Amino acid sequence: LASIKELESHSFTSFFKTNRAKQLLLNGKPTIANLLKIVVGDEAYFEQYLFDQQFSHRGWSGMAAAVEREPHTLLDTKIISLQDLIVFELMLEIDALDAELGKHWKPLSSTINTQPTDLFADVPSTELHEVLKLWQDAFEWSYYDEVLAGIRQLKKSNAQSLATGGSHSQVASSGKDLDEVSFQAMFCIDEREDSIRRHIEHVAPGCQTLGWPGFFSVEFYFEPENAKFYDKLCPAPVTPKYLIKEYDVKHKRKHELLYTNKTHGLFGGFISTLTLGFFAAVKLVQTIFRPKMSPAISNAFAHMSKEGKLTIENKSIDDRENDLQVGFTVEEMTARVEGLLRGIGLATDLAPIVYVIGHGSSSANNPHHGAHDCGACSGRPGSVNARVFAFMANHPKVRVLLNDRGITIPNDTQFVGALHDTAADQMEFYDEDVLSSKNAEQHIINIQSFEKALDLNAKERSRRFASINTKKSLKHVRNEILKRSVSMFEPRPELGHGTNTLCIIANRNLSKGLFLDRRAFMNSYDYHNDLDGKLLTGIMRPIGIVCGGINLEYYFSRVDNYKLGAGTKLPHNVMGLIGVANSSDGDLRPGLPLQMIEVHDPVRLMVIVEHYPEVVLKVIQTAPEMYEWYINEWVHILAVHPETNQFFIFKEGAFIEYHPLTKQVKTVNDMLMLVEDAKEMETNYIVHATQENLPVYSLEK
Repeated sequence: LASIKELESHSFTSFFKTNRAKQLLLNGKPTIANLLKIVVGDEAYFEQYLFDQQFSHRGWSGMAAAVEREPHTLLDTKIISLQDLIVFELMLEIDALDAELGKHWKPLSSTINTQPTDLFADVPSTELHEVLKLWQDAFEWSYYDEVLAGIRQLKKSNAQSLATGGSHSQVASSGKDLDEVSFQAMFCIDEREDSIRRHIEHVAPGCQTLGWPGFFSVEFYFEPENAKFYDKLCPAPVTPKYLIKEYDVKHKRKHELLYTNKTHGLFGGFISTLTLGFFAAVKLVQTIFRPKMSPAISNAFAHMSKEGKLTIENKSIDDRENDLQVGFTVEEMTARVEGLLRGIGLATDLAPIVYVIGHGSSSANNPHHGAHDCGACSGRPGSVNARVFAFMANHPKVRVLLNDRGITIPNDTQFVGALHDTAADQMEFYDEDVLSSKNAEQHIINIQSFEKALDLNAKERSRRFASINTKKSLKHVRNEILKRSVSMFEPRPELGHGTNTLCIIANRNLSKGLFLDRRAFMNSYDYHNDLDGKLLTGIMRPIGIVCGGINLEYYFSRVDNYKLGAGTKLPHNVMGLIGVANSSDGDLRPGLPLQMIEVHDPVRLMVIVEHYPEVVLKVIQTAPEMYEWYINEWVHILAVHPETNQFFIFKEGAFIEYHPLTKQVKTVNDMLMLVEDAKEMETNYIVHATQENLPVYSLEK
């Protein structure tokens, strides 16, 4: 408002058509109450008028309030105020009324006979509300019940195999086969990683997969070489105190000539239109018929240069920049590695190679691209976090301190960072040169296993894409998946978190062998190492905010995509890098576009925790902001008793026993048949593993 006043004082033109509004700005100290007195009159109607006024241009007042609270969310920080926005808008309304009606118009309340509406009064419950609530519960539990029946059947089968000495289910409490594990792979808990974990376990039966939030417990800002801004690579509520910088990047980033900033000026724009216009048309035709990666496309692997170096270790307390410490000290690195390894249940029995795999998403022409990257990394790829954690876990001094704290990492164990592009189904590995000769040989074999798993993953994903024939060969389908990720005309390069319904916090044994159709967030956790629930408290704290928040974002966007979502993404324009609007419509859209929620069922998240119910209850009650997610039933939570395998659902402040109604889950042996048939049958599936090392998939409608 001060800036507008300054402009008004020194400009030849004016924001206003009449004098009264201008004088209110220049000579007075306009307040919302004083201006509403002019426009509305009776104070009883002020609240309702402001509500109607701000909802006449949806999204903007909410965004202004959000930026006012968190100014750093703008790359180019501006100090703005919602109050200033409302004051200026009221002055423009007074000016418009004066210009149209003169100065002798009356306030609105002078002609109103009805009483003001109590906007925040309790909504009376009706029979319709009760019926809708029953339908919603029935819809959700028809799905949950099948999943719980599959878990029960799997647990029962594992117990029988252990009793009879069966080979496949000879599993230790850590979820690993009793034979030596070939390698371990840590993925993000993201439900899109559910399928790649299942496929790598199928292709390489000797491996073990684990899940943890994709920032891998290392919170920092990242500055790519020659960048003007910092990227925040940790969950939204966390404010990092550390900065990691990229340097020694040997290859310059490529730029698309058609999008050069030389075209922004009058002369440059005129010349470029005459010279580059024809080539732009040729380029457009090429991208339609032969799509391929280009500098204009958001490439998940371009977030960080594979050959570049990072300032991960802080070697001087004076090494700071913009009040941020550059890198982590050895003690700080040790604390983060210890916390993750204990939390994930990997403090012992480490394999020779441990992969730390972040995820990102390549996408062309997509204003909602950030929603496809890693949520735990603030909507950016997790490649830097994976590489940073691997460096920390490989650090000799860190290992010495870990050994003093009871965690011994074998000398031949090495950590390797990686990134999985969930749109293109490609994978890149970092700092492979640190591997010993023996591990380097095994790494080459493991890469082949990952490639086979990526083939199967692409095939499974193709079920949901109408433009791909799922029954074609694995290589053909994967190539088509790659083309989708770089296609300028493809509004669905991937479906993001669509269909998310579950969050499993448990040992992998609880779900290994269950086909959950890419619908489950999966956080590894071993209750044996945490009987009092201290580690579980740290795991549960962000679950509601992150996983529950994602789930409700999809839920509401699916329930009413026009009001609570964003409509079709095809005409979306990015507004100031803070939101999108539909074409020339000025409203900021609050939710997700139609192309991300078409396949999503509006089902609230079910959090499944493997621990004693009384411990889970104590954990969720430790913080009011955590407890409200469950007591208000924004998401559901269920405890699996680790000794009796009984289910306990949280209801009205207590855990009560639940017995699934589904009695038996059918099985199928051929994974490819499952992937191909699922597209035609349009059903949800559950998998049950019983024979040797091959998953046996069940089909349950």
